[in-house]
Amino acid sequence: MTKQVYLPDDIPAVGKTILTDAGLEVSVGSGRERQTMKNEGAQASAVLIGTQPFDGNMMDSMPNLKVIARNGVGYDAVDVDAATKRGIYVVNTPKALSGSVAETAVSELLAISKNLYQNATAIHEDNWHYRKAHPGRDIAGKTVGILGFGRIGQQVAKKLSGFDVKIIAYDPFAKSTDTVNIVDRETIFKTADYVMIHLPAIPETIHTIGTAEFKMMKNDAYLINMARGAIIVESELVTALKNDDIGGAALDVFEEEPLPVTNPLVGLDNVLLTPHIASNTIETKARMAIDATRDIVRVLQGEKPESAVNQLN
Repeated sequence: MTKQVYLPDDIPAVGKTILTDAGLEVSVGSGRERQTMKNEGAQASAVLIGTQPFDGNMMDSMPNLKVIARNGVGYDAVDVDAATKRGIYVVNTPKALSGSVAETAVSELLAISKNLYQNATAIHEDNWHYRKAHPGRDIAGKTVGILGFGRIGQQVAKKLSGFDVKIIAYDPFAKSTDTVNIVDRETIFKTADYVMIHLPAIPETIHTIGTAEFKMMKNDAYLINMARGAIIVESELVTALKNDDIGGAALDVFEEEPLPVTNPLVGLDNVLLTPHIASNTIETKARMAIDATRDIVRVLQGEKPESAVNQLN
């Protein structure tokens, strides 16, 4: 019987070709709604998902499942322990999107520095003179603090290296380089003009940035989060932004996604909000599809995956 790979969301053709060339059946679903995935994926030996929750109950609805592939780096939405207990591999695509996420992070840093969104909106509102009362600022000479100095954090530092900024980072597993000083966590919040979050969402990081950290930051400092919304205590960030405890924020991720228009963040004028687009490029989607489907093929052919996040006996 031909093994089936279930795709709740479609992927670039290059990924599907890898699967069909390996003799696998590709089943493209109709979305991420929970019951829909259970029904459509009932015969699947592999599933390739985005950020939707995938727990033990979902796994049990797919009794043939051998591998859960995550189209991205973070796998916090997958119950890895439940997968391991069921003998299911969980794989991700850590090498495919670092550069793209770093590009977006730097783009958002520049955007909030120059008030790009507000100024562009002002033109559409026939308010050419908005700029007079809202000057931007240069980033040259400023300090950028990076929380998490893994693949993405390192790429951010590399892309910022030509902007004449001082770069510091906090990461218990990293060492200083010729261009980046590794410092303690408190130093990041107290001295950085831009605090950039590139941490994994794990129990040790969830809800670890809140009022105490915002009080440490400079009143004109910016917070930039390209990682996961749950790392920040969102309600406390709203309070800090309303009270001008910090200068502003650029956020690409949120505790609830899609972000409801009723969320208090939406009504603030010192935030830049984007809909989880850090890796949403044509090139990155193709790379993720290639890496994810190659690992699916490896597992279904009885081999070990290249990017497993769990170990099976």
